[in-house]
Amino acid sequence: MALLGAHMSVAGGLHLAFAHIKKVGGQALQIFTRNQRQWQAAPVTPEEQRLFGAAWRDWGDWPVAAHNSYLINLASPDQEVRDKSVAALVAELERCAALAIPMLIMHPGSHGGQGVTAGLQRLVENLDQALAKAAKAKQVTVLLENTAGQGNALGAQFAEIAFILNHCAHSNRLGVCLDTCHLFAAGYDFRTRKSYQQTMGEFDRLIGIDRLRFFHLNDSIKGLGSRVDRHEHIGQGRIGLAGFRNFLSDPRFRAQPMTLETPKGKDLKEDMVNLQVLRELQEVRSEE
Repeated sequence: MALLGAHMSVAGGLHLAFAHIKKVGGQALQIFTRNQRQWQAAPVTPEEQRLFGAAWRDWGDWPVAAHNSYLINLASPDQEVRDKSVAALVAELERCAALAIPMLIMHPGSHGGQGVTAGLQRLVENLDQALAKAAKAKQVTVLLENTAGQGNALGAQFAEIAFILNHCAHSNRLGVCLDTCHLFAAGYDFRTRKSYQQTMGEFDRLIGIDRLRFFHLNDSIKGLGSRVDRHEHIGQGRIGLAGFRNFLSDPRFRAQPMTLETPKGKDLKEDMVNLQVLRELQEVRSEE
């Protein structure tokens, strides 16, 4: 059975995310280690380490991943932005290491209108630079998240992610996080058994299933190939339940962490409903 959970708020303290994930009965957690919309962020304090570790042990031996700042763009045509992004990524990795979080999820970034090839080359160069500077965080794996391809975003096509993995000097420190909304919006169908096998067959051929370490389970408000990133509750968007059942019934992902990034209120009721829908799908094999 896949390990189902959600992204949770760390408002009031990093350790409080565990109370939230326990409330919804989750077995996988994603957090931001600091405000995701600011460049400067303080390092993790010893007290934060202590509280976080204790809360994690109390929750159980379940997987935790962090998502990096939305500001980071290693592929930017602007040198200042690239420099700030490298420094911010190093800091993200060091915070993860301090908290014993083994996975840091990042968007590949935007080429800024200068083309995919130029963007990917800048991304690889700066990712290498950040990983080299974060030598003390070698135990943290950076997971490249596929994107919807909105605007100038890189990473919508499997070939683009494969390029990064194949050209990075620190490729052994990289993996992939697959977002279902982004996948669908980028034009990859997986709503039937046949289309699922075709899409994941292409993923395996270009990237390798062994690189896939984490999932974001989100339905999509927009249609197939829309290139618009808009998350919806499970089964209420254009993907539908069958698409999620295909992932959940795949034996290769039986022990994979899969987290929601769907809209919710402070009472977390939406997460509870979405997780219940996913749990029910795990119990029924796809009839497609």
